[in-house]
Amino acid sequence: MRCLVISDIHANLAALEAVLQDAARRHANYDIVWCLGDVVGYGPDPNECIELLRTLPHVCLAGNHDWAVLGKLAIEAFHESAAFVVHWTRETLTGPSWNYLRVRPERELQGDFLLVHASPREPIWEYVLDVGVAEENFNFVTTLCALVGHTHVPLMFSKDQRTRTVSAVSPSPNTPLLLRHSFTYIMNPGSVGQPRDGDPRAAYAVLDTEALTWTQYRVAYPVTYTQERMRQRSFPERLIERLAVGR
Repeated sequence: MRCLVISDIHANLAALEAVLQDAARRHANYDIVWCLGDVVGYGPDPNECIELLRTLPHVCLAGNHDWAVLGKLAIEAFHESAAFVVHWTRETLTGPSWNYLRVRPERELQGDFLLVHASPREPIWEYVLDVGVAEENFNFVTTLCALVGHTHVPLMFSKDQRTRTVSAVSPSPNTPLLLRHSFTYIMNPGSVGQPRDGDPRAAYAVLDTEALTWTQYRVAYPVTYTQERMRQRSFPERLIERLAVGR
């Protein structure tokens, strides 16, 4: 099965559309979308992103921004700009969109793959950004791979089951990386709607569960279009400007 793995759409419809179009061009026969949460927050088109996801065969997890909009996380945990958009999203969501977010699970097991938003240990809010945190989280992974988002940075960590060594891995873009059963992996596709690795292009990955390959991709999208829609909604300029620099 070929899975289009995405995360952190953050209500950026233009970026989501670009990813879906690029993935269809490269992998016309992908079978399902696995979305690792944070469909909303930061961006201007929450209902439209949810509606588009619902037209696709997909699995979607709950993220911290999704929970904040639902009132399941204290808004004080968010910085001022993010909190502004949480309030705006609460007022903007339609009933069907609200109900969609309300039933998203914290974790999902798909064969050899554990899906969470943040980390295997703390599925809603923990950043797996370094080897130390990854090593602690491997204690909570009983499958071949855990797929995570939340950091907005494409990352991969591997644990050699023989030596127990944990390493950071840097997959080459557009090049399939073979996953081996002698290792356990934590893999992050990066962010669709708000990358933070210095590359403003939308990030995603394709996982082939039969060939056991993971391939990272980037695709440009009309950033200025999303920025203009944010300005029309009087979003904080800080959030608008960061889209252009991927930070």
